[in-house]
Amino acid sequence: MPELPEVEVVRRGLAQWVTGREIAGAEVLHPRAIRRHLPGADEFAARLKGRVLLSAERRGKYLWLPLSGAAESLMAHLGMSGQLLVVDGDTPPEKHLRVRLRFEDGGPDLRFVDQRTFGHVMLTPLAGDVPEPISHIAPDPFEAVFDEDEFTRRLRTKRTEIKRALLDQSLISGVGNIYADEALWIARLHWARPANTLTRPKVAELLAAVRTVMGAALLQGGTSFDSLYVNVNGESGYFERSLEVYGRRDLPCSRCGSPIKREAFMNRSSYSCPRCQRRSR
Repeated sequence: MPELPEVEVVRRGLAQWVTGREIAGAEVLHPRAIRRHLPGADEFAARLKGRVLLSAERRGKYLWLPLSGAAESLMAHLGMSGQLLVVDGDTPPEKHLRVRLRFEDGGPDLRFVDQRTFGHVMLTPLAGDVPEPISHIAPDPFEAVFDEDEFTRRLRTKRTEIKRALLDQSLISGVGNIYADEALWIARLHWARPANTLTRPKVAELLAAVRTVMGAALLQGGTSFDSLYVNVNGESGYFERSLEVYGRRDLPCSRCGSPIKREAFMNRSSYSCPRCQRRSR
């Protein structure tokens, strides 16, 4: 699933290509893509027609495009395989095209393509500057409103594993499985260490590691393990080549040479160096 850097790359592309454009029409080709827009496809299309996309915003892994008129937005969650693509209107429909927006200027379409149909788009009111359905999600570490002191205080009350806490979107948004493993490696923390055992300086070190690894991934266009994650122009990210532990089972740690270890975690995998990230007793 795309994490914060991948979604931010898409947001930047949307900001460049669709901001300020008026929607001429919307077409829903698969009802599952708007399953959370309860009034249905016809109402969805009717409410979008004639609206202008004012900007492209993001919190964590969610994207939204504020609309002219009423205080609402077109919100998207990419799920496992969703893609928001800016495509010339004459381009034949993609095999897994779910929603298409055409614009009054006759320029490129905005298309939502989703092979596995776990992603979705919906029209939703704004609660302040954030869509109502995600108003409970914590700010991500790159937002100006992110409160590092509050994050530290709340994190140090958690008795759960530090990795589980990093994945808690009510505590900090945008951190997923890949970048949690990478940040924990940088901070020399084992994923299973209880969060409430971290000192304030260690929390600050971990947060800096989160920002470092996700910032580096953003510069390289995100991480792509297959063709399903692409930016709005269909290009893949290259950060996979820079990963230190994730997906590197039995390969040598670049810091100490020990074989990277894979362990089961929440029906997924967690990767760490057994020497650099010793598990506490």
